[in-house]
Formats: sequence, structure tokens, C-alpha cells
Amino acid sequence: MSWSPKSADGVAALFERRVAPVYDLAEQAGAVADACHGMAQRFHRGGKLVVFGNGGPSTDAQHVAVEFVHPVIVGKRALPAISLTADVATLTGVANRVGLAEVFAHQIRFLAEPADIALGISADGECENVRRGLETARDLGLLTIALTGGDGGAIAVTPGIGHVLVARSADPLVVKEVHVTAYHILWELVHVFFEHPGVLAPEVAS
Repeated sequence: MSWSPKSADGVAALFERRVAPVYDLAEQAGAVADACHGMAQRFHRGGKLVVFGNGGPSTDAQHVAVEFVHPVIVGKRALPAISLTADVATLTGVANRVGLAEVFAHQIRFLAEPADIALGISADGECENVRRGLETARDLGLLTIALTGGDGGAIAVTPGIGHVLVARSADPLVVKEVHVTAYHILWELVHVFFEHPGVLAPEVAS
């Protein structure tokens, strides 16, 4: 296949689809910072991060958990995190007994504490079990954070969700890419808060 101006236009269009969602994420910088500050406070008080999502986001949940528990950057502190998508036996057992909609909510009721953080990931914001997990976490007193796509979906308008970050694209591939960027920023900025004494409490330092 030979290179042509038409091919170049196609490549340019692929990149162009990603520009607006990334700029939109940048415009959510204040919301991202607020979420990270809340996360850092919860970690400082002994809380852990509980992450969950369906399909592709289920692997994102595992990715997020390992980033916090085993940082790839040498010298960064490890922080407690678990993925609710990693245990197939529990997922399938709960789904069989009480239904797929409750697979995360059920685990949160038994594994989470009020001091913890719940991070739910949904590519379109319409995943019922992610929404139910966030609602349950909210009711138990956890800090709740949602990563969604599109217009935010049902999750974005769920009352009481603490922080909703939206990858504003109808393209699931672009949403995935923005989500990866977003949760890497969450990880990095949480560590920034820990590295600045006085931001969380006078005695906090890395």
C-alpha cells in the first residue's frame, strides 16, 4: 500500500479525535486536584483504594490497584489498593446468587471501611453495577470517584457521588486512552500531596 495525501488525512483525523477530550480533561484540572487531595487525606488516615469496572475498565481497575500498591517509579511510597475485578470466583459467585448488578456493591459492603476510597470506572457512565458500587460506597461513607465517558451517563447524575471525571468522547477507544491518562494523573498528584508537608497535616512528609 503506497502513502498518499488521503492516507495522511486519515492519520490526522485519528489524532484530531483525541484533541478535544484531552483538552477537556485539562480543563477539569481543579476537579482532578480536589479528588486527589481527598484521596491523599483518606490514605493518610489509613484508608485504602477500592477500584472496579466492567470489561475493559475491569483491567483498568487492576492497573490502578497495582500502580498504587507497587509503584513503578522507584522511591514512591506504596499505598493500599484492591481491585474488585481480580477475584473471578467471587465475581461469578455473587453474580450467580444476587445478580451482576450487585457484584461490586456486595464486595464493598464486606471489604470496605468508611475511611476508604471507591473508584468506579465506566466507559459510558451507564454500567449499573459500577453505579450501584458507588452508591453503596457513598452510603457507607467512602470517598467516591467516578471515571466515565461520553456525557457522563447515569453515573454522572447519581446524587452524592463525590467526584465525577468525564472523558468527553463517544469513541470508546478515546475514552479508554483518556481514562488511562486520568488515573495516572490521580496516582501522581496523590504523591505530590504526600511530598509537600503541611498540605494534609503538619506532620505529613514523604
